[in-house]
Amino acid sequence: MKQLISAAAVTIAALAAVTGAHAAGYPEKPITAVVPFPPGGSTDAIARAIAPKMQAALGQPIVVENKPGATGAIGAGFVKSAPADGYTFMVASIGVYSVNPVLQKKLSYDPSKDFDLLTVAVRAPNVLVATPNFPANSLQDLVAYLKKNPDKVSFASSGAGSSDHLTAALFWQKTGTRGVHVPYKGGAPAITDLIGGHADVSFQNLNVVVGHVKAGKLKALAITGDKRSALLPDVPTLTEAGIKEVDVYSWQGVAAPKGLPKDVKAKLHGAVTGALNDSELKKKLTEQGFEIVANSPEEFARFQAQELARWKNVIEVGKIEID
Repeated sequence: MKQLISAAAVTIAALAAVTGAHAAGYPEKPITAVVPFPPGGSTDAIARAIAPKMQAALGQPIVVENKPGATGAIGAGFVKSAPADGYTFMVASIGVYSVNPVLQKKLSYDPSKDFDLLTVAVRAPNVLVATPNFPANSLQDLVAYLKKNPDKVSFASSGAGSSDHLTAALFWQKTGTRGVHVPYKGGAPAITDLIGGHADVSFQNLNVVVGHVKAGKLKALAITGDKRSALLPDVPTLTEAGIKEVDVYSWQGVAAPKGLPKDVKAKLHGAVTGALNDSELKKKLTEQGFEIVANSPEEFARFQAQELARWKNVIEVGKIEID
């Protein structure tokens, strides 16, 4: 028996030594940053923004790889199945972490169990925008118009289950109003139709509509953040306008396959948050409408659970389903 215990102790010690050596030498080859969406969107932009800063800190190339499909589920499933060695991580949005688990019945991953959640990278409020000729010029006007014209006003979104879709559903629930959800294949075509007058209103990410608002192509009625945005200081929050509990942010988080060695996890987290807090990059992202979060893995895990519970309630109350 003593010989067996001794042999086991030697084996455990050897494994610990190997793990420690691996962590100390990390990284020794290029690292892949998976974006589970097509190029060009907010999530892709964040991944490509932090990659060069991470590369400088870690001394290895960071290769951004887009794996779109199923509202981010395909890319997330890929990352779940990758080795937990620090050479694959994911930059994904609220939908992947806190919406898909409720809307997709046969999801290939569980965001609460299958990933090491590293950090919420950034967040940005949504802005309630309207086509310029829409009769409502304030949030109060819009609520009154919706109550007089239920199921008549079209709310464009970047797709079923997107943050702009669910923000609209939450808004209807809190105001006792109803509109018509019109999903598009992305935010860009939704905004194009808003500008052209083919849709009425939409909750869109601040960073993608602020230029159109300033140019007069869209009018902003309210912002979903807990405070006004420095980019649109004259636009009130929903809370200011009397509509509470609709503080909504779209956000991007960074995660890796579950089971990273402790030292590797710490090094990867440090590289991500270091990139986000780089003064040059921070200034650039802030000017685009993003707020830097760069929190701890523990804070991300608590936040993800809160967001999952929140949107689960919105989806169930609104009886929201996707094909």
